[in-house]
Amino acid sequence: MPKLDKFFINGQWVAPTQPQTPHTLINPATEQPFGQLAMGGKADAERAIEAAAAAFPAYSQTSREERLAYLDNIIAIYKRRFDEIAAAITQEMGSPISFSRSGQTEIGLKHFQIARDVLANFEFEHPMANGTVVKEPVGVCALITPWNWPANQVVLKVAPALATGCTMVLKPSEFSPLTALIIAEIIEEAGLPAGVFNLVNGTGEVIGATLASHPLVDMVSITGSTRAGIAVAQAAAPTIKRVTQELGGKSANIMLDDADFAEAIPRAVSQCFVNCGQSCSAATRLLVPQSRLEEANQLAKKAAESYKQGDPTRENTDLGPVVSKIQYDRIQALLQKGIDEGATLLTGGLGKPEGLATGYFVKPTIFTNVSNASTIGQEEIFGPVLVIIPYKDEDHAIELANASKYGLSGYISGSLERCERVARRIRTGTLNINGAKPHPSLPFGGYKQSGNGREKGPHGFEEYLEIKTISRP
Repeated sequence: MPKLDKFFINGQWVAPTQPQTPHTLINPATEQPFGQLAMGGKADAERAIEAAAAAFPAYSQTSREERLAYLDNIIAIYKRRFDEIAAAITQEMGSPISFSRSGQTEIGLKHFQIARDVLANFEFEHPMANGTVVKEPVGVCALITPWNWPANQVVLKVAPALATGCTMVLKPSEFSPLTALIIAEIIEEAGLPAGVFNLVNGTGEVIGATLASHPLVDMVSITGSTRAGIAVAQAAAPTIKRVTQELGGKSANIMLDDADFAEAIPRAVSQCFVNCGQSCSAATRLLVPQSRLEEANQLAKKAAESYKQGDPTRENTDLGPVVSKIQYDRIQALLQKGIDEGATLLTGGLGKPEGLATGYFVKPTIFTNVSNASTIGQEEIFGPVLVIIPYKDEDHAIELANASKYGLSGYISGSLERCERVARRIRTGTLNINGAKPHPSLPFGGYKQSGNGREKGPHGFEEYLEIKTISRP
């Protein structure tokens, strides 16, 4: 078990300055506590920020080769602790162990590897007109991450920050802190200079607000709810710091009328249920032609009912619990709202699955004949809940897909020519055609209230860099 009672500040594991009420960590599959997480106060956040600020002048001047060596060390240690990270993710958020390895932990490793490869060839300066355009590290970065993809979200921020020469303070979610603490141990072992990487646990209201508002912080990167993103942007505004946000989503999955439904509908269910539906990019709105609605209903129902729920430590489990009682109760309220607003419950629904009275398990649920304007057609549910919305024609499908305050991801199935045409009319940051899985180096981020800025690959580097122009006579 990593150090739950300490923070990593200025190269040392330190106790909170003024102990706060600890956060009890609950295994969502057993509902049993497994640890007490120390929670920081404003003084702890300030101490970490000051350490990062002191480390920045020297670290920002390190060579490409030095930073490549640090990343190589991190990657080697991460590989050695791979199974430990996967087990931690299963314990802290209920991800089935097979997915914790193949999805959660593996993608964290890939992002470190991609950052290393991008750094090896990145153009930090180039001549232009009568000058040179130089890209320099932005400074001290505050990194605020959610609970749903503990390795992915931490590494997506930490890796490019380290690669570009920034220093940082990480505030992971208090609901999934184990992975971040293990990554802190990995970075410590990798030998980075003291103060380059710092970690403080605590609430968004205390630690997040301090990081966002502090004048020594130059940039904030947050992944979380739209509400949290707004709060961070407001706190950051008086100091005119850069803020990048990856926030909520309610992604549409359009089945064109020439799609192979036998293949595409089960795939659509899986695109919603991945990570137990706890993904901001999940394909939670399935748009199908009115003329093929019944066919889609039958295929979706069969697919949803094939999922194996249960103990997430078992290799054959498809769906574990959702992360917490708070999340379970919120999903139940939204399921009731769907019923009250007149949607047709196709499968699943209220309560826990048969035989799973213990644990925050949610029935794999599908509603059909859903109004796009309804609560469950617009609100991010963050559970294994798919809504099927019928449309009249292609233009109507596009109109429905775009009728959302969010714009993070989109999915389309059908003939390639038509999918390409439709993709260019959907207002989202990513579009996935016919089950394509985007390469982890491709940029990811949203339109509208899904945020701003991009993560992954070379585009992710740009968020951590300032542009300087040096002109000559």
